[in-house]
Amino acid sequence: MKNISILGIFVADLVFFGETIPITGETILGKKYDIGPGGKGSNQAVAAAKAGAKTFFISKIGDDQFGTMAKKIYDEVGVDYSKVIISKEHSTGAAGILVNNKGQNAINVVPGAAGALTAEDIDAASNIIIESSIFLTQLEAPKDTVYYALKIAKENNVTTILNPAPASKIDENIFPLIDYFTPNEIEASFYVNFKVENEEDAKKASQQLLKQGIKNVIITLGDKGAFFANNKENFHVKAMDLKEKVVDTTGAGDAFNGGLAVALTEEKNIKDSITFANITAGLSTTKIGTAKSMALRSEIDNLL
Repeated sequence: MKNISILGIFVADLVFFGETIPITGETILGKKYDIGPGGKGSNQAVAAAKAGAKTFFISKIGDDQFGTMAKKIYDEVGVDYSKVIISKEHSTGAAGILVNNKGQNAINVVPGAAGALTAEDIDAASNIIIESSIFLTQLEAPKDTVYYALKIAKENNVTTILNPAPASKIDENIFPLIDYFTPNEIEASFYVNFKVENEEDAKKASQQLLKQGIKNVIITLGDKGAFFANNKENFHVKAMDLKEKVVDTTGAGDAFNGGLAVALTEEKNIKDSITFANITAGLSTTKIGTAKSMALRSEIDNLL
């Protein structure tokens, strides 16, 4: 059985639904709220486990109520959290998420305990990384720790996926350590300094990113699907048509990355892997919440 290891953060998501997302200084009356498990890395681990892979999560949480929420969801979906450190010094992080009536969102994340992940913590989990066929991470954990983990993965010939979210500057010497780079259109725009909104923009952006030493670029374009490029080929894969059913797009990117990791672990070709990831992401938008909205393998197979 091939494993996936994921480094990232767990936070409790405090989601507020309203007609609009308030602007600075504005107060609105919302419709409802939801508190549930979140954090990009954690969501990706839940997505991968539910989509059928043996998944290990590497992180740090507090010994508190939100930390208990993390362990509960991992127990429910089968994420191995033996490498999640429970800290007495830090509290578990939280994210404030505002969602409008179109399902669009604005998010403020406080990493909490996971913001204190160190290289030593990665050393303690290195056997998990080395033994996995895919290592997936993002930019919510401390950057030096993320870089350190990517180096360990690459030195041991583990395929790496970096989901550069939230977008922030990446050291140039890190690009060659990345096998798959998976920004959404906003993140891609940050790395190429022009607005990426459609397939044509994505094509131009991916060429620029490949020049920096990344091997494969996948730019997700929301309901416009995903664009893939490497030095041999490039193509666009359509999204699922779910217009009527979309209720909450929060976590769709995490579902995509978790689904992609699973498909690559199963040695599907790249086009099939992106289709699998698109379906995983599409299904997650039809339910409220992030981790709780991730699709089961049976639901994914049903649409395949």
